[in-house]
Amino acid sequence: MLKVTLLRHTPDPDECVATAARLCYSAKDIESLRSGLDRAQIEKLINKLLTSGHATPFEHASFTFGIEGVSRTATHQLVRHRIASFSQQSQRYVTFETREFIMPPTAGLNEQARLKLLEHYESAFRVYSELIELGIPKEDARYALPEGSATKIVTTMNAREMFHFFRLRCCNRAQWEIRAAAIEMLRLARNAAPVIFSKAGPSCVGGKCPEGSFSCGKIIEVREFFENLCAG
Repeated sequence: MLKVTLLRHTPDPDECVATAARLCYSAKDIESLRSGLDRAQIEKLINKLLTSGHATPFEHASFTFGIEGVSRTATHQLVRHRIASFSQQSQRYVTFETREFIMPPTAGLNEQARLKLLEHYESAFRVYSELIELGIPKEDARYALPEGSATKIVTTMNAREMFHFFRLRCCNRAQWEIRAAAIEMLRLARNAAPVIFSKAGPSCVGGKCPEGSFSCGKIIEVREFFENLCAG
């Protein structure tokens, strides 16, 4: 089962970004800039940044997430976001004695497909174990493991890269597994930095859908979902 944990983030990320933005246009020393900021000013400054497209101050706030219960299929997509740092559970050094794998919802709803995939997973893990018993190194035995094998990964991104990540991966057209992880990451990030991520989400949130004829056609519903992501 997917589990996303916000392990750590820049202390008071909203204030950090607002301070960096203020510095760009002020002759004051940094401590004076910080002490003169109240929550209303912070919100006003960040909203101005978001509206104007001045994105560099957002690079000063970073967020580290632990993600568990995802497949190698999903993490292969995640690591394509190159302005980020990743540490992933190694199939080279870790022996996978517990057979953990991800069942796609479409296969889970089709009994025949579910059984076929379960059979495939069991066979793959059995071959993996047999190779290790034959003295094959883990780094070579892992070639038998399927893309659906469960894994764990830690990732760190700055807020600017997270905007980009959410625009792509929170979209209805994103692959279901990384979309679920991205939505949970956004929920956690918004709780930690409510002003920074107040307008974050797929491209159609506060903007235009870039998918053209491939659009999901549910822009109103999508916007409402992300507006209420942290409600309650």
